[in-house]
Amino acid sequence: MFTQFDAYRPYALALLRIMAGLLYFAHGTQKLFDFPVPGPGTLGSLALVSALLEVVGGAMIVLGLFTRPVAFVLSGHMAAAYFMAHAPQNLWPVANGGDAAILFSFVFLMLVTTGPGAWAIDNNMRETA
Repeated sequence: MFTQFDAYRPYALALLRIMAGLLYFAHGTQKLFDFPVPGPGTLGSLALVSALLEVVGGAMIVLGLFTRPVAFVLSGHMAAAYFMAHAPQNLWPVANGGDAAILFSFVFLMLVTTGPGAWAIDNNMRETA
C-alpha cells in the first residue's frame, strides 16, 4: 500500500534532515549569538559545549556531512539534555518542556539508521571514494 510514494523516500528523509538540522542550529545560535532571539545569557561550560554541538552538529546535519556519526552524538546529546534538564522538573514531557529534546533525539537516531537521504555531501563522498 502506498508504494507509489517509495520513490520520494530519499527526498522526504532529506527534508526532515535539513529541517531538523536548521532547528537544532537555531538553538545553538540563540545561545551563542542571541540570534534569532535573545538566549539565556551567560553560558556555563556545559551550556557552552551544548551550544557548540548544536551549531556545528546542526550545520553538519543540514549539509549531510558525516550524517550517521554526527546524528549518533546529537541523539545522545538530546537524551542527556532531556534527563538532566527536563525530566527532573516533571514526569510529563509536555509539562517539563522536553518534548523537543525527545523528538530531536529520535529524529537523529533515525538518521543514524537510515542515512542522510538525498542532497547530502555524504552521498558525493561515497561516489568518489
